[in-house]
Amino acid sequence: MESKAVARFIRISPQKARLVADVVRGQDVEKAINTLRFMPKKGARIIRKVIESAVANASQNETIDVDTLYVKKINVDGGPMLKRMRPRAMGRATKILKRTSHITVVLEEQ
Repeated sequence: MESKAVARFIRISPQKARLVADVVRGQDVEKAINTLRFMPKKGARIIRKVIESAVANASQNETIDVDTLYVKKINVDGGPMLKRMRPRAMGRATKILKRTSHITVVLEEQ
């Protein structure tokens, strides 16, 4: 059985979130949460919350044993970008793209 959680429109660059997601992909849930708890990156806190949400979703189903879950799949997709302008020299302006992410976590029993 699978359990899934999705966090959408998270204000972190997908590239930075993927660095954290690659570390915990395929790990047991317990080990993944402990790894993320002590990782000094912004994406670690966000992905840990999504994994904990997926565990809570799994606990609502009586047929799933929460102790045997592992991280089957983590997808970090790009969301819409917030577009801002920054003044530059000689009256010009440059775009600043504030990127957002959609994070999907799928857990499965071993």
